[in-house]
Amino acid sequence: MTNEFQVVFHNIDQTSAINDAVQKRINKLERYCNQIIAGRVVLDSPHNNHYKGKVYFVGIEIHTPSKEVRVNQEQHDNHAHEDLYVAIRDAFNAAERQLKSIDKKHRTLPPHKIVTAFDDEAA
Repeated sequence: MTNEFQVVFHNIDQTSAINDAVQKRINKLERYCNQIIAGRVVLDSPHNNHYKGKVYFVGIEIHTPSKEVRVNQEQHDNHAHEDLYVAIRDAFNAAERQLKSIDKKHRTLPPHKIVTAFDDEAA
């Protein structure tokens, strides 16, 4: 139930291909947590660095009723992030891992798995 996701572009031209890639990843997040209230994705291209190349930054904030998830994929030494789509993939994978851990912590046992003290006396 994704109500609102804001996608912000800094120093990057907004294209439909980038928007589509981000929207696909946002929709995929719903598989891991259906209680997403709102979120924000920031795509940033730092100033040109002639020695290291252009490494992209992707930041994600996801708001759920139980916790706020923040991912900052700012890795200046990771040359794989010279490709914006790889940086997007890595940031959303990190967000998915965090959402999975939240979901595991807030799950309850099904009623048939709950052990009571009366089970021991009956045996």
